[in-house]
Amino acid sequence: FGQPRRRQQSKQRQAHSRAPPRHIAPLCGPNYRRPPVLRKPRAFSIMADLQSAIDAAQAEVTKQGEVVRSLKAAVKTGEKDKSEVDAAIEALKQLKIDLEKKQAEFEKATGKSSSNNREAFRQAVNNTLERRLFFIPSFKIYGAVAGFYDFGPPGCAVKQNVTQFWRQHFVLEENMLEVECPAVTPEVVLKASGHVDRFTDFMVTDVKNGECHRADHLLEDVLEKLLEDKKDPLTPERRKEVAQILAEVGEMNTPEKMGKYLTEFNVKAPDTGNDISAPFAFNLMFKTSIGPKGDNIGFLRPETAQGIFVNFRDLLYYNGSKLPFAAAQIGNSYRNEISPRAGLLRVREFTQAEIEHFVSPDDKSHPKFASVAELAPRMFSRELQMGEAKVAERMSLGECVAKGIVANETLAYFIGRCYLFMTAVGIDPERCRFRQHLQHE
Repeated sequence: FGQPRRRQQSKQRQAHSRAPPRHIAPLCGPNYRRPPVLRKPRAFSIMADLQSAIDAAQAEVTKQGEVVRSLKAAVKTGEKDKSEVDAAIEALKQLKIDLEKKQAEFEKATGKSSSNNREAFRQAVNNTLERRLFFIPSFKIYGAVAGFYDFGPPGCAVKQNVTQFWRQHFVLEENMLEVECPAVTPEVVLKASGHVDRFTDFMVTDVKNGECHRADHLLEDVLEKLLEDKKDPLTPERRKEVAQILAEVGEMNTPEKMGKYLTEFNVKAPDTGNDISAPFAFNLMFKTSIGPKGDNIGFLRPETAQGIFVNFRDLLYYNGSKLPFAAAQIGNSYRNEISPRAGLLRVREFTQAEIEHFVSPDDKSHPKFASVAELAPRMFSRELQMGEAKVAERMSLGECVAKGIVANETLAYFIGRCYLFMTAVGIDPERCRFRQHLQHE
């Protein structure tokens, strides 16, 4: 008795499969209905408008920063007056204030940070990478130590991929001489290179608890707060003076000059409000002793270049006493930063991949320059920096050499190779820029 019923059910299924689906509306005829038009929600439109305003404000800040840079160069050559630099710095400060207001409006309207708020974006990225174990603070269960990070499984994989690609792209394809040198370097080597005497930052200490701080960072923070103070604003004359001092902080190369302004602006320790000591030079190299007696002083290398330089004679002999040739080294470097921050951007131990290319001063051509001559990265020439636009332009490397923007073919060739490496690992070409040094730099 079951067989006829199964045959009937089969016929019903076939009929259903041949019938048009009921949920599909006809595309023509009297029963045709136009599909609804999807419109962007009003909140989304407001967010987009605010973000556009922030992008425009950020572009103005960037452009004005380049104006300040070019005016400073012109003052040193006698082409511009110092008062013009002061006015440009004042305009830059106002543009930064306007940018911060727009970012605050965006956060108030959306409850999120703007994509152009670099500090908030950096912090969000760092938090995500730490949660997913790309990297974490070292010695975390013992309270961690600032400036040291451990790479987790995905972080190790990314780092190894980048390192191997760098070696393939530069060392193997360019037939470079790769070396591997010790991290511990005798004092005499770094004395000859100038690191022992000049590889320093100015430091101050909290007079009560001994906490260390970078003097220039404390002074910059105090000056910026004075310029941004709305409750007790500075007079126009005083505001101009403070802005000029802020612009010169990076060029204060004596402890006496730094100490003068720390005292004038009554700079205190940021966490406690205690008085601070007079600034003093702090060498950023990690000092150690070599051997059991402790009389042979050494340092952990602050960069990998020194190992290449001290081996130049042997490398030249290995290369048949012929120039040009390049030597490369991948390894860890160490810098005892006073107050490391900004995540992986400023740490006390990091991996460097470095190349030293040795060329005859009489012949700086390169046999493979033609392979990159047509590349057109964004070049920020001296002329563009001093001009009105203050924006980098795409220019072929061949044209750059012909106009003298890049000094010679060898330098231009490696600019091209670096540009190809950066784009190959995924960096946005629009965020790559090569800037020609100004005359005073």
